[in-house]
Amino acid sequence: MDNPQQLRYSKEHEWLSDAEDGVSTVGITEHAANALGDVVFVQLPEVGATVTAGESCGELESTKSVSDLYSPVDGEITEVNEDVVADPSLANSAPFEGGWLFKVKITGEPEDLLTADEYTAFTAG
Repeated sequence: MDNPQQLRYSKEHEWLSDAEDGVSTVGITEHAANALGDVVFVQLPEVGATVTAGESCGELESTKSVSDLYSPVDGEITEVNEDVVADPSLANSAPFEGGWLFKVKITGEPEDLLTADEYTAFTAG
């Protein structure tokens, strides 16, 4: 499983892009997508909502279970991916591209995020 080197990762299996104008993109990792199985429903935070690092901000429902979606950072939601809401399978088929979940304007410095190599080692254990 190749985890893109330019992203940072949470131990809850979300990824975070580098900020552009203070806004980062968040999604679930390929590891999470595989563990979930076929995602059939996605509940995302609303635009304008405040999220807190490590706290639940939505849900992903698969054929296997319902899992909480955690924000990897503190911030304000600036955009949600309506495509993945309409077609939840994008979270499985393109977790690092079209299956992204939301964009967040980060407040404060992200903590406890892993590099791609650290995340690969974390998920291998």
